Amino acid sequence: MKNESAAGAAFGASAFLIWGLSPLYWKMLQSIPALEIIMHRIVWSFVFLLPIVLLQKRGREMLRVFSEPATLFMLLCTSLFIALNWLIYIWAVNHGHVLQASLGYYINPLVNVLLGMIFLKERLRPFQKLAVLLAGAGVLCLTLYYGKFPWIALTLAFSFGIYGLIRKMASVGSLTGLTVETLLLSVPAVIYLGSLKIKHTGAFLEMGFCTDLFLMGAALVTALPLLLFTIGTRRLHLSTVGFLQYIAPSCMFLLGIFVYGEAFSNIQLLTFCMIWSALILYSADSLLFYKKNAVRQKA
Repeated sequence: MKNESAAGAAFGASAFLIWGLSPLYWKMLQSIPALEIIMHRIVWSFVFLLPIVLLQKRGREMLRVFSEPATLFMLLCTSLFIALNWLIYIWAVNHGHVLQASLGYYINPLVNVLLGMIFLKERLRPFQKLAVLLAGAGVLCLTLYYGKFPWIALTLAFSFGIYGLIRKMASVGSLTGLTVETLLLSVPAVIYLGSLKIKHTGAFLEMGFCTDLFLMGAALVTALPLLLFTIGTRRLHLSTVGFLQYIAPSCMFLLGIFVYGEAFSNIQLLTFCMIWSALILYSADSLLFYKKNAVRQKA
């Protein structure tokens, strides 16, 4: 059991570390429009995922999705939300907004709680309510100070939160679901990339071998951490996964300040402190709740 937990933690931490360090990768493609990068990310992810699905003999599960209109519609919706999330994230990274991107992923767990309360009628415990209010106050503080809505952070948080909410209701595995999502998105992506190729305005096969490799490698940055995350979560308690998920925005935060030299004002520090306080409060409450449940089950 201990070995399983240790392996799970290693897989999970690796997934979040890859996600957290991904700005280093996307910055290598900074000269290419974010939309074009996303199209390549979609197509090459499907090319990477399909053989894995077939090797794991999940072809029937994938075909079953297309015979169930409700599930297919859900995955069509999730594909649009994850594409929006990827697009905004890469655009933010390559336009000097790594800190706001990290803020979005710090807020995401609290957005999940809020969405669960609104759509799944989940009841919030008192400390969870306090955490959500504290995070909301932090975002409001930043908005009022700058007079500018932090749309990047909130779009990232809510697009991924809604994606997770719908995927939770769809009766399909994570790997199969992502493969179907990338397949659905690959149709317009191939058309778009084909039009760029005809006009000779695209980057692929036009800007050198290294650029081509980085565009194709977007599949690994997308699918590899997801596979590691899936393997890890099967071996870990939900509370442990909750702590590990802060690795990704923490890496982005450090990259934004120390590698890319983004401006970090006192009001931003205050906002991040409020968000971190909310996350500590939320995580501590979740940990105590799961421990109490474990004790009750043993009794």
